[in-house]
Amino acid sequence: MIEDTFTVLQSKILSCQYCADSLPLPPKPIIQIHPEAKLLIAGQAPGQKAHDMGRPFDDLSGDRLRDWLGITKDVFYDAEQVAIVPMGFCFPGNSFFKNGKSASNKSGDLPPRPECAIQWREDLLSQLSKIELTIVLGAYAQDYHLGCSGKVTEQVKKWSFWLEQGKLALPHPSPRNNRWLKQNPWFEVDVLPILKARVKTLLQVSVG
Repeated sequence: MIEDTFTVLQSKILSCQYCADSLPLPPKPIIQIHPEAKLLIAGQAPGQKAHDMGRPFDDLSGDRLRDWLGITKDVFYDAEQVAIVPMGFCFPGNSFFKNGKSASNKSGDLPPRPECAIQWREDLLSQLSKIELTIVLGAYAQDYHLGCSGKVTEQVKKWSFWLEQGKLALPHPSPRNNRWLKQNPWFEVDVLPILKARVKTLLQVSVG
C-alpha cells in the first residue's frame, strides 16, 4: 500500500502543471525520491542546467556537495539511498531570463515558487519515512525544515545542535561561496569530517 501511494504521488508530481503560467519554461519537476532513501537533500530549486539535463546537481556545485558528503555520483544518484527534494521542483527563472533563454545568471536564480511546498511537500515527506539525515541548503529550505529564518551562517554554526535532530544546515556548495569558505575555515575542519562519518554510517559506504 505504501509503494502504491508513493508511486501515485510521484506520478502526480512529475506531471504537475500547477504553476505553469508563472514559470519561464514549461514545467519540468526535477526530484529524486524513493521510500527507502535514508538521506534527504533539501535544496532551493533546480537551475536552468538541471532543467535542461533533467538531473539535479550535475555540475560544480554537485561535485563539491558530493565531496562534502564523501560519496560518489553512483551513490548520490541512487534514489534508494539519497532523496533530492528542492523547495521548488521546477526552474523558477532569473531576472535576466528573456525570450526563453537565460541571458545572464549574474543575479542568481529567482526564489523557488511557493506552490510546490504548499501543494506537495508535506505529503511527499510523509512518504519518505526512512530519512535519518536531512541536509538543508539555503534560506528557503532552512525556513521550512528548521523552522527558522535569518542568515544561513547562523544555522551552519549550530551544526552540532541540528545534527542531534537528524538535520544539518550547510552553505550552498556553489563556487560563488568560495569566499564564504575562506572566511569560515572551521566549516571544513570541524563539520565536514563529522558529516562524512555520519553519511558513511547511514549509507554504509566508503568515505571518499
